[in-house]
Amino acid sequence: MRSTNRIVAGILAHVDAGKTTLSESMLYVSGSIRKMGRVDHQDAFLDTYELEKARGITIFSKQAEFALGEKQVTLLDTPGHVDFSAEMERTLQVLDYAILVINGADGIESHTLTLWKLLNIYEIPVFLFVNKMDQAGTDREKLLQEMEKRLDERCIEFGNDKDQEAFWDKLAMCDEHLMEQYLENGTLEKREIAACIAERKIFPVYFGSALKAEGVDTFLDGMEEYTIPPEYPEEFGAKIFKITRDAQGTRLTHMKITGGSLKVKAVLTNEKTEDGQKQVPGNREIWKEKADQIRIYSGSQFQPAAEALAGTICAVTGLSRTYSGEGLGIEAASDMPILEPVLTYEIQLPPECDVHGMLVKLRQLEEEEPHLHIVWDEQLGEIHAKVMGEIEIEILKSMILERFGVKVEFGAGSIVYKETIAGPVEGIGHFEPLRHYAEVHLLMEPGEPGSGLQFEAACSEDVLDRNWQRLVLTHLEEKKHKGVLTGSEITDMKITLVAGRAHQKHTEGGDFRQATYRAVRQGLKKAESILLEPVYEYRLEIPRESVGRALADIQKMQGSFADPLIEDALAILSGIAPVAGMRDYQMEVIAYTKGRGRLFCTPKGYKPCHNTEEIIASYAYDPEKDPENPTGSVFCAHGAGFVVPWDQVEQYMHVDSGLSFGIEAGEEKTRKTPVTGSRAATEMYDEKELEEIFVRTYGAIKRDRNPVSKRIISAGSEKQEGSDGAETRRVLLKKQEIRERYLLVDGYNIIFAWDELKGLARINLEAARNKLMDILSNYQSYKKITVILVFDAYKVEGGRGGISMYHNIHVVYTKEAETADQYIEKAVHEIGHKYDVTVATSDALEQMIVLGNGAGRLSAQGLKAEIKEAEEEIRSNYLNKNEKSGNYVIKK
Repeated sequence: MRSTNRIVAGILAHVDAGKTTLSESMLYVSGSIRKMGRVDHQDAFLDTYELEKARGITIFSKQAEFALGEKQVTLLDTPGHVDFSAEMERTLQVLDYAILVINGADGIESHTLTLWKLLNIYEIPVFLFVNKMDQAGTDREKLLQEMEKRLDERCIEFGNDKDQEAFWDKLAMCDEHLMEQYLENGTLEKREIAACIAERKIFPVYFGSALKAEGVDTFLDGMEEYTIPPEYPEEFGAKIFKITRDAQGTRLTHMKITGGSLKVKAVLTNEKTEDGQKQVPGNREIWKEKADQIRIYSGSQFQPAAEALAGTICAVTGLSRTYSGEGLGIEAASDMPILEPVLTYEIQLPPECDVHGMLVKLRQLEEEEPHLHIVWDEQLGEIHAKVMGEIEIEILKSMILERFGVKVEFGAGSIVYKETIAGPVEGIGHFEPLRHYAEVHLLMEPGEPGSGLQFEAACSEDVLDRNWQRLVLTHLEEKKHKGVLTGSEITDMKITLVAGRAHQKHTEGGDFRQATYRAVRQGLKKAESILLEPVYEYRLEIPRESVGRALADIQKMQGSFADPLIEDALAILSGIAPVAGMRDYQMEVIAYTKGRGRLFCTPKGYKPCHNTEEIIASYAYDPEKDPENPTGSVFCAHGAGFVVPWDQVEQYMHVDSGLSFGIEAGEEKTRKTPVTGSRAATEMYDEKELEEIFVRTYGAIKRDRNPVSKRIISAGSEKQEGSDGAETRRVLLKKQEIRERYLLVDGYNIIFAWDELKGLARINLEAARNKLMDILSNYQSYKKITVILVFDAYKVEGGRGGISMYHNIHVVYTKEAETADQYIEKAVHEIGHKYDVTVATSDALEQMIVLGNGAGRLSAQGLKAEIKEAEEEIRSNYLNKNEKSGNYVIKK
C-alpha cells in the first residue's frame, strides 16, 4: 500500500444553501484564488458554464485544487438542485470526505436528508458546515438539536473552545476506544478523533457565514487536523465518474486514480482478468487506447501532467469508449445510481432536422448524462429521454441549441413505470433454428423494494460450461428487460441461472442471447406481474388554515402523511405520494396559499401502482406483438426451426431443471422433439431399456441394495461384487436398435496421426476433438455400426470420467489414472468374443492386445481410408438417386 497526502473532498447541499459560495470562500482563505467570486455576480470560480452563470445554480460538478498545510486537496463542487442529482451521485463514487452544507436560516430540508442517506450508503465520512449564520433568526443550539434528531446524534460541534471538557465528553460517547482513552488520560488525541471521523463514528459540525468568510478558517483548520489521506495499492486502478467535452469538442474522461499511477501515452484497456481468464464486464467489446493527455483541472483552467499518482482527480484525452461508472485496472465498475429519473419526455425536433443524425448527437449527451437514457422508438419514430424535472428540461434545451444549433421542444412528460413479479417462477428459453442451439432455465424471484435486478448462477458446470454461464449472465445484464403489463422496465427481482444446455458444434454466443431473452419473457408471462409507480417523499409547508385542503389533496393522490407538525403560523406535512399526483402540485400549492406555501419532493423509489388497471389500459401493450421481445421459443424438427408459444415451451424443452413452479401435482412434462446430446449434460433414458443394452453388452448387473439413478455415470465407477473384482461400465445410449458391429476409436491417437487434425490440435484441441466427432458421426450414419470414441483423461486430477452421446456416437472420457488403452482393452476383453469389435489405433502394442481378445484392428490411416471410401459411396449413391429422379444437383 502507498500513502499519499492527497484528499478528495466534495461539497453537497440542498439548493441555495450557499454551497458554491463556501467553495469560493475556502479557495480564497486557503490562498488558491485572489478574489472571492459570487454567484449573483456571475463570477464564481467554479461556475464556469454560461448556463450556470445565467441561472445562478451549479449544473455540472467541477474541481479546484488547493493546499491545506502539507495536504493537497481536490475540491469537487456538485449540483445542489434535485434535478441534477445524478451528476452529484456520480461524484460520490470518488470522494474521500464530504462537506455537507446546511442553510442555517432554513435548517434541514428534504434534499438534505436524501444527501445524508446517500452519504451513508456510499460510506463517506462527513464534515458539516452550517452556513448563513449571519442572518437574523438563526439559532445555533436549535440547529444542533435538529441535526442530532434528523441526521445523527453523533453530530458534534467542533471549533468551539468554550467548554473543552463537555466537548470531550460528547466525543467519548461515540466510540468505546475513545471512552477508554478519555477515562485513562482525561484527554483525547487528535489522531484518534480523526480515525473515528474517517470511520463515520463522529460527524464534526462547524458554523459560519461563507459569504463573509466567517468561520471558514476554523473549518479549514479542522479539516487539516481531522482528515486522514487514504492509502492506495501499488497496482493501477482508476474510477471513471463522468464524461465531458471541452470547448474544442475534445472528449474528456474524468477519473480518480485509485491505485498505482497513470502516465501519458500509457495504454488503457477495459479488459479484466478473473481466475486467470480475460473478460470484459457487461456486453462491451474489448478496447485498448492510449492516454494522450492528462489534465489536472482547477476551475476552467487545467495544467497538463506527465503522470497522475494515486488519489489524483484528472481528465484524460484519447479515450473514446469509456463510460461513467467504469472501473479500469483493479477497480470494479460502479453499481447503478440510486436516484433515477421518474419522468420521460419526447424530444420534438424541427421539421427540417434529420432525426437519425440528431439521435447520434444526442448519444453524446447521454455519455455525459447517462441517466437521460436516450431511446429511439422505432414504431413511433420518436426520440425519448428520461429527466429528473422541469429545470433539467430547460437546461437540456439550452445545451442542445448551444452545442448542435438545433432548437428542440419537449413533449408532454409521462411517468416512468416499472414492473416486478409477486412470486417465484421458472423462465425457459430455447433457441434452435437450423445449426444453432441454446437452452436457458432461469429462476425468477421477487426482490426487496428498491433492490433492482440481481443476477447469479447456481448451475453445475457439469450441466453447462462456465463460459456459457458467464455469457448468460452477461446477456441478462446487457439490456433493460421489458415487463408484460405495459412494456416497462422490470426491477426488484433476483434472476438465477439454474440450468441450460449448449451444443458442442452448433452453439454460438448469439444463441444464448436469444435463449436468455426468451427465458426472461417466458417467465414473466407465467408469473403474476405487479405494476410499480414512482413515489415522492414530500415535505409540504403551508399556513395553518390550509391544512384541510392539503390533507384532502394528498388523500385524493393516494398519498400518505404523518400528523401535521405545527410551528408558529406554519403547518408541516410530510409523507409519501405518487409522482403522478405530485408532479404538478407545486403550482396548486402556490395558488391556494397565496404564495406562502412550499413543497419539497425527493424521489423515494417505487411502490405498487394505485391505479394499475387504468394505466395498463392506457398503454394497450400486447407482449405477443412485440417483435423485439418474443415470449416464445424456437425449436427444430426435420431440419427446420419452428416457433413454440410461451405456454407450450415446457412440453418441448430439452432440460429438466428440477424446479416445479407452475406445475400441478401429478402433471408430467412430455417432450415432442428429439434431444441432441452434449458432453456437459447427458439425457435421461428409459432405465429398463438401458439395462437391456448394458446386459447385452457387458453381462448381468449385480445391484446394490440402495440403487441410485444417475444422469451421468462415471466410466468404471461401479464395481461388481464378483470374486475377480472386474470393473464394469455402463454405456448411456440413445433409443436405437443395437448393432452387432462395434468400432472403438482411440481419440487422441487418431487426432495426432491425421495431419489435418494434428495441425488443428496445435491451435485448439477442443476444435480437433469436435472435428473428429463430426467425421465419425457421419461415418456411423452410413455404416450403421456402434461407434465408441474414447478420449484419454487419466491426467485430469479428480476426474471421474463420463460417457455421453454426440449425435449418434458414444463419447467416453476416462477417469483419473485410467488411460484410453486400458479402457479399450477392458471393453474388448468383455465383449470381443461375443460381438464383431474393431479397434482403431496406430499403437502397435495395443493392436497386439486387442487381437488376442478376438477383436479386429484398424490403423489410423486405415480408418481414414475407410471413412474416405464411405464418403465416396455416399456421394455416388446420392448422384445416382438424383439422376434417376430427374433432379439437378448443384455442387458448391
